Amino acid sequence: MKALVLFSGGVDSTTCLAMAVEKYGAENVIALSIYYGQKHNKEIECSRKIADYYGVQLKTLDLALIFADSTCSLLNGSDTEIPKETYAEQLSKTDGKPVSTYVPFRNGLFLSSASSIALSNDCSVIYYGAHSDDSAGNAYPDCSDDFNNAMNRAIYLGSGGQLEIIAPFVNLTKADVVKKGLELGVPYELTWSCYEGGDVPCGTCGTCRDRIRAFELNGVTDPLFKSKKEN
Repeated sequence: MKALVLFSGGVDSTTCLAMAVEKYGAENVIALSIYYGQKHNKEIECSRKIADYYGVQLKTLDLALIFADSTCSLLNGSDTEIPKETYAEQLSKTDGKPVSTYVPFRNGLFLSSASSIALSNDCSVIYYGAHSDDSAGNAYPDCSDDFNNAMNRAIYLGSGGQLEIIAPFVNLTKADVVKKGLELGVPYELTWSCYEGGDVPCGTCGTCRDRIRAFELNGVTDPLFKSKKEN
Protein backbone atom coordinates (compact mmCIF):
# COMPACT_ATOMS: atom_id res chain seq x y z
CA MET A 1 0.00 0.00 0.00
CA LYS A 2 1.30 3.45 -0.94
CA ALA A 3 0.44 6.93 0.31
CA LEU A 4 0.71 10.42 -1.13
CA VAL A 5 1.10 13.32 1.30
CA LEU A 6 0.11 16.88 0.39
CA PHE A 7 3.24 18.54 1.63
CA SER A 8 3.94 22.21 2.27
CA GLY A 9 6.93 21.82 4.55
CA GLY A 10 4.96 23.23 7.49
CA VAL A 11 4.12 21.78 10.90
CA ASP A 12 0.88 20.04 9.92
CA SER A 13 1.94 18.42 6.65
CA THR A 14 5.32 17.38 8.04
CA THR A 15 3.57 15.64 10.92
CA CYS A 16 1.34 13.90 8.37
CA LEU A 17 4.44 12.86 6.44
CA ALA A 18 5.98 11.38 9.59
CA MET A 19 2.79 9.43 10.28
CA ALA A 20 2.65 8.08 6.72
CA VAL A 21 6.32 7.06 6.81
CA GLU A 22 5.80 5.31 10.14
CA LYS A 23 2.81 3.38 8.80
CA TYR A 24 3.83 2.58 5.22
CA GLY A 25 7.61 2.98 5.13
CA ALA A 26 9.51 5.74 3.31
CA GLU A 27 9.72 3.69 0.11
CA ASN A 28 5.91 3.68 -0.10
CA VAL A 29 5.35 7.40 0.50
CA ILE A 30 5.30 10.23 -2.03
CA ALA A 31 5.36 13.86 -0.88
CA LEU A 32 3.67 16.37 -3.20
CA SER A 33 4.75 20.00 -2.84
CA ILE A 34 2.65 22.55 -4.73
CA TYR A 35 3.62 26.04 -5.82
CA TYR A 36 0.55 28.25 -6.15
CA GLY A 37 2.06 31.71 -6.65
CA GLN A 38 3.26 32.40 -3.11
CA LYS A 39 5.30 35.54 -2.51
CA HIS A 40 8.24 33.36 -1.47
CA ASN A 41 9.68 29.89 -2.13
CA LYS A 42 10.72 29.22 1.44
CA GLU A 43 8.23 26.40 2.04
CA ILE A 44 9.26 24.66 -1.19
CA GLU A 45 12.90 24.77 -0.06
CA CYS A 46 11.94 23.35 3.33
CA SER A 47 9.90 20.60 1.66
CA ARG A 48 13.00 19.39 -0.18
CA LYS A 49 15.08 19.29 3.01
CA ILE A 50 12.39 17.39 4.92
CA ALA A 51 11.79 14.92 2.07
CA ASP A 52 15.55 14.22 2.07
CA TYR A 53 15.46 13.80 5.86
CA TYR A 54 12.77 11.12 5.60
CA GLY A 55 14.10 9.60 2.40
CA VAL A 56 10.81 9.94 0.51
CA GLN A 57 10.20 10.78 -3.11
CA LEU A 58 9.25 14.43 -3.62
CA LYS A 59 7.11 15.57 -6.54
CA THR A 60 6.38 19.21 -7.31
CA LEU A 61 3.47 20.83 -9.12
CA ASP A 62 3.00 24.42 -10.31
CA LEU A 63 -0.61 25.63 -10.10
CA ALA A 64 0.15 29.36 -9.94
CA LEU A 65 -1.74 30.21 -13.14
CA ILE A 66 -5.02 29.03 -11.66
CA PHE A 67 -4.77 31.66 -8.92
CA ALA A 68 -3.55 34.47 -11.20
CA ASP A 69 -6.73 36.52 -10.74
CA SER A 70 -6.89 36.13 -6.97
CA THR A 71 -6.33 39.07 -4.61
CA CYS A 72 -5.30 36.75 -1.76
CA SER A 73 -2.62 38.54 0.25
CA LEU A 74 -0.28 35.52 0.10
CA LEU A 75 0.09 35.66 -3.67
CA ASN A 76 2.56 37.45 -5.93
CA GLY A 77 -0.15 39.26 -7.84
CA SER A 78 -1.64 40.87 -4.75
CA ASP A 79 -0.63 44.22 -3.28
CA THR A 80 -2.59 43.50 -0.10
CA GLU A 81 -0.49 43.41 3.05
CA ILE A 82 -0.36 40.12 4.95
CA PRO A 83 -2.20 40.76 8.26
CA LYS A 84 -0.15 40.81 11.46
CA GLU A 85 -3.05 39.76 13.66
CA THR A 86 -4.59 36.63 15.10
CA TYR A 87 -7.19 34.89 12.96
CA ALA A 88 -9.87 35.87 15.47
CA GLU A 89 -8.94 39.53 15.05
CA GLN A 90 -8.99 39.18 11.28
CA LEU A 91 -12.38 37.43 11.28
CA SER A 92 -13.93 40.27 13.27
CA LYS A 93 -13.53 42.41 10.13
CA THR A 94 -14.60 39.97 7.39
CA ASP A 95 -18.40 39.84 7.85
CA GLY A 96 -18.31 36.04 7.95
CA LYS A 97 -16.07 35.62 4.92
CA PRO A 98 -12.70 33.82 4.99
CA VAL A 99 -9.57 35.78 5.96
CA SER A 100 -7.45 37.55 3.33
CA THR A 101 -4.87 34.75 3.39
CA TYR A 102 -7.47 32.23 2.20
CA VAL A 103 -6.42 31.03 -1.26
CA PRO A 104 -9.64 30.39 -3.25
CA PHE A 105 -10.63 26.72 -2.94
CA ARG A 106 -6.95 25.82 -2.58
CA ASN A 107 -7.42 22.53 -0.75
CA GLY A 108 -10.11 21.43 -3.18
CA LEU A 109 -7.79 22.03 -6.10
CA PHE A 110 -4.82 20.48 -4.30
CA LEU A 111 -6.74 17.34 -3.39
CA SER A 112 -8.14 16.95 -6.90
CA SER A 113 -4.69 17.34 -8.46
CA ALA A 114 -3.16 15.04 -5.86
CA SER A 115 -5.79 12.41 -6.66
CA SER A 116 -4.69 12.18 -10.29
CA ILE A 117 -1.04 11.91 -9.26
CA ALA A 118 -1.84 9.39 -6.52
CA LEU A 119 -3.81 7.13 -8.86
CA SER A 120 -1.05 7.30 -11.48
CA ASN A 121 1.47 6.17 -8.85
CA ASP A 122 -0.60 3.34 -7.33
CA CYS A 123 -1.32 5.21 -4.10
CA SER A 124 -4.51 4.31 -2.26
CA VAL A 125 -4.54 7.15 0.31
CA ILE A 126 -3.86 10.88 0.39
CA TYR A 127 -2.80 12.49 3.66
CA TYR A 128 -3.30 16.17 4.32
CA GLY A 129 -2.94 18.24 7.46
CA ALA A 130 -6.14 20.27 7.83
CA HIS A 131 -6.99 20.93 11.49
CA SER A 132 -9.86 22.50 13.39
CA ASP A 133 -8.07 25.73 14.36
CA ASP A 134 -7.79 26.72 10.69
CA SER A 135 -11.48 26.10 9.96
CA ALA A 136 -12.70 27.87 13.12
CA GLY A 137 -14.89 30.88 12.38
CA ASN A 138 -14.80 30.14 8.64
CA ALA A 139 -11.19 31.42 8.38
CA TYR A 140 -10.30 28.58 6.02
CA PRO A 141 -13.52 26.76 5.09
CA ASP A 142 -11.61 24.19 3.02
CA CYS A 143 -10.08 22.86 6.24
CA SER A 144 -13.39 21.90 7.84
CA ASP A 145 -14.66 18.42 8.63
CA ASP A 146 -17.68 18.95 6.33
CA PHE A 147 -15.42 19.92 3.44
CA ASN A 148 -13.13 16.97 4.08
CA ASN A 149 -16.03 14.52 4.13
CA ALA A 150 -17.44 15.91 0.88
CA MET A 151 -14.07 15.78 -0.89
CA ASN A 152 -13.35 12.33 0.46
CA ARG A 153 -16.64 11.00 -0.94
CA ALA A 154 -16.10 12.71 -4.30
CA ILE A 155 -12.58 11.34 -4.63
CA TYR A 156 -13.60 7.86 -3.53
CA LEU A 157 -16.46 7.80 -6.05
CA GLY A 158 -14.46 9.47 -8.81
CA SER A 159 -11.61 6.99 -8.42
CA GLY A 160 -13.89 3.97 -8.54
CA GLY A 161 -13.25 3.25 -4.89
CA GLN A 162 -9.48 3.17 -5.32
CA LEU A 163 -8.55 6.27 -3.33
CA GLU A 164 -9.48 7.98 -0.08
CA ILE A 165 -8.40 10.98 1.99
CA ILE A 166 -6.89 10.69 5.44
CA ALA A 167 -7.04 13.95 7.41
CA PRO A 168 -5.91 12.81 10.87
CA PHE A 169 -6.16 16.25 12.47
CA VAL A 170 -9.37 17.59 10.99
CA ASN A 171 -11.13 17.48 14.37
CA LEU A 172 -8.02 18.29 16.41
CA THR A 173 -6.13 21.49 17.24
CA LYS A 174 -2.68 22.59 16.13
CA ALA A 175 -1.46 21.86 19.65
CA ASP A 176 -2.64 18.28 19.15
CA VAL A 177 -0.70 18.16 15.88
CA VAL A 178 2.49 19.29 17.60
CA LYS A 179 1.95 16.80 20.41
CA LYS A 180 1.78 13.96 17.89
CA GLY A 181 4.80 15.28 16.05
CA LEU A 182 6.89 15.52 19.19
CA GLU A 183 6.04 11.89 19.94
CA LEU A 184 7.25 10.96 16.43
CA GLY A 185 10.41 13.06 16.66
CA VAL A 186 9.42 15.32 13.75
CA PRO A 187 12.30 17.69 12.79
CA TYR A 188 10.30 20.86 13.32
CA GLU A 189 13.51 22.88 13.04
CA LEU A 190 13.41 22.13 9.30
CA THR A 191 9.81 23.29 8.81
CA TRP A 192 8.44 26.68 7.77
CA SER A 193 5.00 28.15 8.48
CA CYS A 194 5.44 31.94 8.26
CA TYR A 195 3.61 33.78 5.48
CA GLU A 196 6.71 35.92 5.02
CA GLY A 197 9.85 34.56 3.33
CA GLY A 198 12.62 36.06 5.42
CA ASP A 199 15.58 34.35 7.04
CA VAL A 200 13.59 33.98 10.26
CA PRO A 201 9.81 33.82 10.81
CA CYS A 202 8.07 37.16 11.43
CA GLY A 203 6.37 35.89 14.58
CA THR A 204 3.32 38.11 14.09
CA CYS A 205 1.30 36.76 11.13
CA GLY A 206 -1.65 34.51 11.96
CA THR A 207 0.13 31.25 11.23
CA CYS A 208 3.23 32.24 13.24
CA ARG A 209 1.05 33.13 16.20
CA ASP A 210 -0.82 29.81 16.01
CA ARG A 211 2.41 27.86 15.65
CA ILE A 212 4.13 29.52 18.61
CA ARG A 213 1.06 28.93 20.77
CA ALA A 214 0.81 25.26 19.76
CA PHE A 215 4.34 24.59 20.97
CA GLU A 216 3.76 26.57 24.16
CA LEU A 217 0.69 24.46 24.95
CA ASN A 218 2.96 21.41 24.74
CA GLY A 219 5.41 22.94 27.21
CA VAL A 220 8.19 23.48 24.66
CA THR A 221 9.57 26.37 22.62
CA ASP A 222 9.17 26.30 18.86
CA PRO A 223 12.68 25.51 17.55
CA LEU A 224 12.42 28.29 14.96
CA PHE A 225 11.98 30.82 17.77
CA LYS A 226 14.23 29.18 20.36
CA SER A 227 17.36 31.23 19.70
CA LYS A 228 15.29 34.44 19.62
CA LYS A 229 13.75 33.58 22.99
CA GLU A 230 17.12 32.69 24.53
CA ASN A 231 18.54 36.02 23.41
